[in-house]
Amino acid sequence: MTPSVVHLWRLLKWGRILARHGALQGIEHDPNTPAPVRRLARIARFGARVPKVPAYADAFQAIGPAAIKLGQTLATRPDLVGDAAAHDLLRLQDDLPPIPFATLRPAMEASFGRPLEALFASIDETPVGAASIAQVHRAVTTEGRQVAVKVIRPGVEDEFARAIDTYEWAAAQVEQMGGEASRLRPRLTIETFKRWTARELNLRREAASASELAEGMTAEPDFVVPAIDWQRTTAKVLTLEWVDGIKLSDRSALAASGFDLPILARTLVHAFLRQAIAEGFFHADLHQGNLFALPGNRIAAIDFGIMGRIDRRARVWLAEILYGLITGNYRRVAEIHFEAGYVPSHHNVAEFATALRAVGEPMRGLPVKDMSIGMMLDGLFAITRDFDMQTQPHLLLLQKTMVMVEGVATALDPDINMWDTARPVVEDWIRTELGPEAAIADRLVADVRTLARLPDLVRRIEAHFPAPGPKAPAPPTSRTASARWGQRCGRT
Repeated sequence: MTPSVVHLWRLLKWGRILARHGALQGIEHDPNTPAPVRRLARIARFGARVPKVPAYADAFQAIGPAAIKLGQTLATRPDLVGDAAAHDLLRLQDDLPPIPFATLRPAMEASFGRPLEALFASIDETPVGAASIAQVHRAVTTEGRQVAVKVIRPGVEDEFARAIDTYEWAAAQVEQMGGEASRLRPRLTIETFKRWTARELNLRREAASASELAEGMTAEPDFVVPAIDWQRTTAKVLTLEWVDGIKLSDRSALAASGFDLPILARTLVHAFLRQAIAEGFFHADLHQGNLFALPGNRIAAIDFGIMGRIDRRARVWLAEILYGLITGNYRRVAEIHFEAGYVPSHHNVAEFATALRAVGEPMRGLPVKDMSIGMMLDGLFAITRDFDMQTQPHLLLLQKTMVMVEGVATALDPDINMWDTARPVVEDWIRTELGPEAAIADRLVADVRTLARLPDLVRRIEAHFPAPGPKAPAPPTSRTASARWGQRCGRT
């Protein structure tokens, strides 16, 4: 177990870097910040030259790889770090100087258990991308296929383990202080971060996520997921089909190549909504660097390390919430929050509906350049404290991805209306999953499952209450025996 003094030393060292970028100002000035945390922030800031405008993303970038990933997690928690910090952290670019291929090669061969020449005809030693956890090289297989090879950086697991140990310790200390810190559940945030990191540090799991997403997106042929080369994939190395397209961030190149930018924007929004609402399994890192335009106005995604998952019950709530906001049925949206348990029952449904109306009504029917879903989510977070709403991690990740998708779609088509674009997808899913036919189908499935359980139920009842065996003849009483003797004597 790491001593507390070591955790404090690490926190002060990281806090010093945050202070030099002005990233501790929010903590110091927030009245909800526990006093011990405020004191630690002031100690870290002591003597530092603090800029007027905080640079949160730059601060996390300066701390190192684990902090970059933590910053991406905190970008989903504007309720925890504030709207300004969350928005700035969205620009975190997981882009680090590459390490020499000569350092990677032994680790790759150890992971494969054979020389690289047995698997690849050639590998470009200059990486096409280098991030905190892995870097990517272009290669050609022995069969002549163009592939991308993603390799875990040596030693990165130990570095992340040390950082996560301190993050968990700090979150536990803060949450024990109670009050607002307890409601925001920082330990749950670090647990989410730890789960994401575990998936990203195991490239075979990332490959499985990509494969599962590809199966779920067969109904969206314009959204492409590269095929996995399972024979060249291990926990340390991921090999997948090479994507030869134009990054969605390069708007001028897209226009010069004849792509229809509004169609690309709608394709991205529809694909994300299908993942989130219809499948319940979505790519949660859909920034411009992970998205490429392919011929035919198709979009390809890469980097499946951060994925989100929500169950059917939560998807029903999500669809009804979105549809209620689209149609202005705020009363129903409020009722869904109470039914889901997001808002404690001691609050008033009508009051919550009015608060939702204040958030949703100003933006209905306006183009995203004037009012957006991101702004709506900011408004929703503003009322969570008033209604004692606890953090829902799976929905926060979804909300963060919605903001990210909206940003990419807006860059492609500034006049896109997210409500109008989302409406047909949401309506279709509600009609399919919540309409009369779906209700009948759900009832039939439930009844069939109940009938299938009957034999097992009967067997368990019989085991608990065994059936009695055949009755044995009752022994004769003395009166009966005397009567029979008398009858026998009379016959003689």
